[in-house]
Amino acid sequence: MRAKITKAIFPVAGLGTRFLPATKVVPKEIMTLVDRPLIQYAIDEARAAGITDFIFVTARGKTALEDYFDRSPDLERTLEEAGKTDLLATLRATNMDSGAIACVRQDKALGLGHAVWCARRLIGDVPFAVLLPDDVIAADKPCLQQMVEAYDHTGGAMVATMKVAPEATSSYGVLDLATGADPIGRVVKARGMVEKPARGTAPSNLAVIGRYILTPQVMANIGHVGRGAGGEIQLTDAIAMEIAAGRDVFGYRFDGMRYDCGSKAGYLQATVAFALDRPELRDDLQAYLIDRLAHRHAAQ
Repeated sequence: MRAKITKAIFPVAGLGTRFLPATKVVPKEIMTLVDRPLIQYAIDEARAAGITDFIFVTARGKTALEDYFDRSPDLERTLEEAGKTDLLATLRATNMDSGAIACVRQDKALGLGHAVWCARRLIGDVPFAVLLPDDVIAADKPCLQQMVEAYDHTGGAMVATMKVAPEATSSYGVLDLATGADPIGRVVKARGMVEKPARGTAPSNLAVIGRYILTPQVMANIGHVGRGAGGEIQLTDAIAMEIAAGRDVFGYRFDGMRYDCGSKAGYLQATVAFALDRPELRDDLQAYLIDRLAHRHAAQ
């Protein structure tokens, strides 16, 4: 029987420079989609997949993340006294049990692989998940839960993948599919991975996005891999070492819609999409968008 995936790493040490000046004082992961911060979407997805131990890889200025998941007795008391039970339940759902969250510091910005490696002592010798909060995935069944269910059958290491336009592959890690792999199946076996391939050289159009299930050996590999694309320690390179050693690495084509909330356009798209999914917001927002688009069309 395979070991259960109960630990997850959340790399949240980035400066969020694309969202300055807001991120001068507010960690990007606390920025909200409608009324929930990005990190809450990632935590809820991890919980649905059976994660019980949450490891944040942080940096200076990120204490607001820890505070967000702490209890707020004064606010809870105020809501309780006012009889606002729905809001109280929403607030309490963000609380994390004592000891569920651990934080480690990434003292140098050396890339995603290095950020994951910073949590090595808290992971130990068990398989684990990695979730990038910038990638928000809307799905009936949460993405990581889909992957955990697939991993129970495949073992090995697994990365979430999606099709991207050929001109966009240079912005991603890209899978090289094993001979005979079904390019339209949910689970595809990889024979290689390339981080940010030069335009026109990508081995496929299946890009790696921010959900991973990794073996302890991948963590060990990070300690030996050199700097790769962009002069950083790339997680993709450490996973590729598994393939070179003859161990299984799979891509999982998840069912859902991914929003790149690390970009302004993706963040705005996600905000609109999630708001339109809310019955109490849908009609007013939809009417506004239709009216706004009509005015733009008329002006042209």
